Amino acid sequence: MRQRLIAQIIKELLLVLRDPRSRMVLIGPPLAQLFIFAFAATLEVKSVAVAVLDEDAGRWSEELVQRVAATDLVRELVPVSSGAALRAVIEERRALLGLRLPPDFSRLIEAGGTGTAQVIVDGRSANAGQIALGYLETIATTLGRDIVLERSPANPPRPGARVTAEVRHWFNPNLEYIWFTVPSLVGILSMFSALLVTALSIARERELGTFDQLRVSPAGATEIIVAKSVPALIIGTALGTVMLMAGIWIFRIPFTGSLALLYAGLGLFMLSAVGLGLMISSVSRTQQQAILGTFALGVPLVLLSGFATPVENMPTVLQWAAELNPLKHFLVIVQGSFLKNLPPTAVAASAWPMAVIAAVTIVAAVVAVRGRLE
Repeated sequence: MRQRLIAQIIKELLLVLRDPRSRMVLIGPPLAQLFIFAFAATLEVKSVAVAVLDEDAGRWSEELVQRVAATDLVRELVPVSSGAALRAVIEERRALLGLRLPPDFSRLIEAGGTGTAQVIVDGRSANAGQIALGYLETIATTLGRDIVLERSPANPPRPGARVTAEVRHWFNPNLEYIWFTVPSLVGILSMFSALLVTALSIARERELGTFDQLRVSPAGATEIIVAKSVPALIIGTALGTVMLMAGIWIFRIPFTGSLALLYAGLGLFMLSAVGLGLMISSVSRTQQQAILGTFALGVPLVLLSGFATPVENMPTVLQWAAELNPLKHFLVIVQGSFLKNLPPTAVAASAWPMAVIAAVTIVAAVVAVRGRLE
């Protein structure tokens, strides 16, 4: 049995790796996607255009406009002369935000009142607009604080007279978005590689007409499943390792956790992905069906993983579904291992659901393949 199993594993590896096109598909795109998505899949907002309608032209309106222009947020200030022109700039998407300063803006501030600026956000880019709006609110708040201090330099506000918040970002002090993106891509891209290799394994046998040879061979269903699973585990783990090393040495992301715990989580994650791939392969008659099944399953797994949007913000039903998603649990492990030295108890809390998912899917795949063989 050991010799048959080794021979089948070697055969599966050769089928995948001896074809130059297969090697390019499995190795080239994931690595290219790592570098492309690391910079493209970002929620940071920089270099936007802001339309400015300054009807005041006073000291404080000029100060506010200069502070907005000095930030990394703004690529270009688009001056306009009327409300209609401001509306047109937003409608034509020549600016993401519009800043309107009324004629009495500086006068109210000098009189000790509150100057109110109107900010118009392009709701068609809702996410980027809300992030940029947060930047402008921070700039306006800072300006207001400086105005209060300037008015009474010899008699600053007493301690406790006003409340201020000092923000500290743990684990990612400079909010480097790539520190979040690259570890997440390690899980997403290695999952797709393992899913694809496994999903094509039995479907390839059916399409080439060699599945009947398996039916008359001495190998049992469990032995066939193991032989189909090991190559995907090897390839997925190898790609995950390459991407982890790229994150540490090329992207310079600090790794603060335990490699042993991370690889334990990666192994369970790959087993989960292989189990799902075997389920796809067992119901696919052609390789085209297997590829379509891989992406039909893979895209919802990414959406429910918490990579793009927090799972906590999803409807309750989708939060329950996310608990059945191995990618969601692995992202907790890989992100925590990179940035916050995730303790063994926290790793175990995310590892055991992947172990359950792997056990259930692999057992179901064995039953399905046994039914096909018999």
